[in-house]
Amino acid sequence: MIEEISIRNLGVIGEARLPLGPGFTAITGETGAGKTMVVTALGLLLGDRSDGSVLRIGSGSAVVEGHWQIDSTGPVAERVRDAGGDMDGNELILGRSISQEGRSRAVVGGRTAPVGVLNEIGQQLVVVHGQSDQVRLRSATAQREALDRFAGSDVTGLLGDYQATYRRWQSNQGELDVLVAERDRRSREADDLRVAMAEIEAASLRRGEDRELAERAERLTNLEDLRLAAAQASELLSSQSIDESRDAIGLLETAKRQVERVSDHDAALAPIVEAIANASYVVTDVASQLSGYLAGLDNDSGRELETVQERRAELGALARKYGPSLDEVIDYLDSGSARLLELDQDSDRIDGLRGEVEADRAKVIELAGRLSEVRRGYAIRLSERVTAELSALAMANARVSVDVTDRQEYTLTGKDAVSILLSPHQGAEPRPLGRGASGGELSRIMLAIEVVIAGSDPVPTFIFDEVDAGVGGASAIEIGRRLARLSRTAQVIVVTHLAQVAAFATNHLSVVKDSAGEVTASSVRQLHGDDRIAEMARLLSGLPDSESGLVHARELIETARALDN
Repeated sequence: MIEEISIRNLGVIGEARLPLGPGFTAITGETGAGKTMVVTALGLLLGDRSDGSVLRIGSGSAVVEGHWQIDSTGPVAERVRDAGGDMDGNELILGRSISQEGRSRAVVGGRTAPVGVLNEIGQQLVVVHGQSDQVRLRSATAQREALDRFAGSDVTGLLGDYQATYRRWQSNQGELDVLVAERDRRSREADDLRVAMAEIEAASLRRGEDRELAERAERLTNLEDLRLAAAQASELLSSQSIDESRDAIGLLETAKRQVERVSDHDAALAPIVEAIANASYVVTDVASQLSGYLAGLDNDSGRELETVQERRAELGALARKYGPSLDEVIDYLDSGSARLLELDQDSDRIDGLRGEVEADRAKVIELAGRLSEVRRGYAIRLSERVTAELSALAMANARVSVDVTDRQEYTLTGKDAVSILLSPHQGAEPRPLGRGASGGELSRIMLAIEVVIAGSDPVPTFIFDEVDAGVGGASAIEIGRRLARLSRTAQVIVVTHLAQVAAFATNHLSVVKDSAGEVTASSVRQLHGDDRIAEMARLLSGLPDSESGLVHARELIETARALDN
């Protein structure tokens, strides 16, 4: 239930607060006062699309905030918590702001959330009916949805099973069609993959091999230069000639002996002797490494270079075909093998899918038949109860019939085509609502359907935006009476221009317009006592101070009270 809505800078409304609460709330006001903006504000809180055109002239942004009372353990509260919002006991606060540029921001339970969350929550909290819904009621989809809502859980569970099976059937059928249609292409792809995988596997690749071979080829290509440089360096460090005084090791030994000879005369020479000795050890070690390096070079041969270059050419060819790098060729071996396995399983997958498709198709046919049977049973009951409601809504001779017929194909909602037909008087041929009902009759039919459905598919709040258009007199009184009856089990909010409807309200709000130059400012007042009588008189005669109008207004309110008891 909506407790209160606050509006700022929306349309002609500068700032307004709408105290709502339980029961039947009527919202009235002069033409252009901003009643439509009240419905727009509600729509924004329920996730409707928005743009900057709804802002009050001269305002940078518009803000709407709504306070709801909901079950803190119910699905709506759970969705709020999933969105990161909080609740104060059973109170939920929803908000929406719109900038001049059209940017929108939604707030759910104190936390910013996607506008889609408002829409999800709104579908569980409110049913909105406007004059545009009269057009929608003519559609086969809306008529089928009305029947399903009336059937309640008897259809909901069955339809859920049907839709799950139908989606699986369609998904598998789609995959099967693709596999069959592309069988030849996939077979050629598998053949190409087998050739590629065999070629790559035969090469016995390993990661980093291309870099190792490049380094090896560089060494072998420059073998003579490497040998000459290493030999000369080795000779300088450790000469193989008789005169060892020419190499670095011999010179270091000579230097060491010279300093040692006089080191007893000066203690400062001791560390120098040690340093020369250490240098000798290092040079000796380097000389040994150069000898080993030269020995390794002597083992290399031109044949090895040829072998390395052949291997590099082989890897380069594979990289060009499947790379461009060696690592990517190895990765392709992994992914290609997995893909080949998938393609090779096509035959098994096709056979398996065919079995699943046939089983699901049989299940869809069975569930659709059961769904049709349930709908036909409820169609009879809905026809009878809506017809009885229309009798009370000054359409005593009208009859509504709900037909459930087979369509040629199965859809996500079954195989049923649901049509609501209207016979406006006895003996008249039933005709679809789109061709057989006026705007006023559609208003009453829509209300009758909601009153009937409310018993099996309760909704916390109903909002009706001038659904009484094209109705007057006794019909208007009966619409008010039925709205009052609906408000016994749900919150009902009605934007109306008819006193006969507003008379049944337990809460009367008036959108008041004040003019100052070119700027029109509207606000909302809650009416009691004489103020309400004056507004009712204005609705009846256009003159809030007319004595006869005031008398008629009081009489109408008393009549409404009597009829509602």
